[in-house]
Amino acid sequence: MIRVRNICFLLLLAATVGCKKDLDLNPLDQISDASFWKTSNDFKLFANDFYNGLQNAGNYTENNSDIAFGSGTDAVTGVDNRSKSNGSYLPQANSPLWDQSYKYIRAANYLLQKAQEAKLAPADVDRWVGEALFFRAYNYWNLAKSFGGVPKIDKVLDVTASELYTPKSSQAEIVDFILADLNNAIAKLPTQSQLSGDDIGRVTQGAALALKARAALYQGTWAKYHNEGDASKYITAAIDASEKLIASKEYALYTDKGADSYKYLFIQEGDDSKEVILAKRYYANRITHNWTRELWFNYMVPTKMLADMYLAKDGLPIAKSSQFQGYATLTSEFQNRDPRMTMTFVVPGTTIFFEGGLQQVTYPGFNGSNATRTGYMLRKFLDETLDATQFKGAYDFKEFRYAEVLLVLAEALYEKQGSISDADLNRTINVTRARAGMPPLTNAFVTTNGLDMLAEIRRERTVELAFEGFRRDDLRRWKTAEVTMPQAIKGVKFVGTEYQTRYPNLQPGVDIQVDADGFIVAEQASTRKFMPKHYLDPLPLQQVQLSKGTLAQNAGW
Repeated sequence: MIRVRNICFLLLLAATVGCKKDLDLNPLDQISDASFWKTSNDFKLFANDFYNGLQNAGNYTENNSDIAFGSGTDAVTGVDNRSKSNGSYLPQANSPLWDQSYKYIRAANYLLQKAQEAKLAPADVDRWVGEALFFRAYNYWNLAKSFGGVPKIDKVLDVTASELYTPKSSQAEIVDFILADLNNAIAKLPTQSQLSGDDIGRVTQGAALALKARAALYQGTWAKYHNEGDASKYITAAIDASEKLIASKEYALYTDKGADSYKYLFIQEGDDSKEVILAKRYYANRITHNWTRELWFNYMVPTKMLADMYLAKDGLPIAKSSQFQGYATLTSEFQNRDPRMTMTFVVPGTTIFFEGGLQQVTYPGFNGSNATRTGYMLRKFLDETLDATQFKGAYDFKEFRYAEVLLVLAEALYEKQGSISDADLNRTINVTRARAGMPPLTNAFVTTNGLDMLAEIRRERTVELAFEGFRRDDLRRWKTAEVTMPQAIKGVKFVGTEYQTRYPNLQPGVDIQVDADGFIVAEQASTRKFMPKHYLDPLPLQQVQLSKGTLAQNAGW
């Protein structure tokens, strides 16, 4: 507000002599735009708000895919997760993802404009320009992987600007814009090792390379399997970005907890570790979340689809391995498996850190507080602090981590060449396998056992990144969603197993549904669908309406 001091009340008598005025037109509780943008620190302060746009628990939701089951509205997309999974969702009037993304895109454009106008040396603003370019790319990436093509806005608009009615650029054009922003950002950003003090956690060259690798692999495989554009160009860009990040030696897998490192990476012990490239940061008693409690009570539960993906300890799929112990007991299917399985699933009868700091022996149930529609429960992300039990979780949500970059490189190399050497496997997939205590993947092993190398690369990606929000995007870019998503959502084997003995009052076909082999069916295939239109999400209806006909809805919606 404008503060006015010692002003005559006879304002209408403009000619009155002796009326003394003292006007202070600068608000004391705000900084005017004209007096801001004078120092490098002003640009840093403005850039701080970009970090609020990093995704949190919403980014970790897999309920929209085939490897998890649950419901509840996704805070990122504004769509019910179960309806997204089964294909029954409808276009929404508004989208939090759309609104928030363009909010931060506008803020990035504003900083970039002010950097051009400011009378500062490039060295004073380049880093913050780099951050603005990164976050503009990041928010366009979130839009592109959801909606495909969207309007490209690269300058600050006012309410009268004709660009408010900009039509969609194609998905490829948006990704090209993203990659260009990231290329420009990389030279302006510091390396991870150059950060210190309060700057730890800010965007680095590594974050820009990781986003470039992710977006380029997505677009390259999308182009290849959807037959849309130059796949090779993007796959080569993904390889280039991954190789540069790896060559920087700024990052490494988290191994501080030995055999349990995978488990602890995702809670407080893993925060700010060498594996973390960029994270949504939380602080005890200041900025907290409730993800641990949400997962205790089965907001999201694994499915049989994911459970069966974990290899036996001999490196073979369970259908081929003599080490697989079957489903007869509560714990048999977890025995002799990839250790990441028991660090991702709650094994019945094991303990979890629970309310009051107690180590509680936990069995998945089918009613009450432990009710799970599949019989599986999620262990990954369960914190082991008292704060987390009291709605005050403080571990970070890892947006980019080094393991993903290794997996991007392995997949991109195979997609480019149609093969991958053992040497390349050893510096990518076999690094993540080694941390988990799994045998290496080799070409000879694949051939001898009648496996498919691409399927094994995709398997490794799925189990390593499970519940980190990648699965639905992967199925869509591989164009396998139309096969996988309409399948029934299944869980543990109930009929004829220890589960049936433990829960004798549950009647198959009445209290729970099972298939012909006795496995729980949480959602029947007959109620699930994935049509061509589902490869892209519908644009928000209100945005289409406000565009005056310039914003075309995605096909099929």
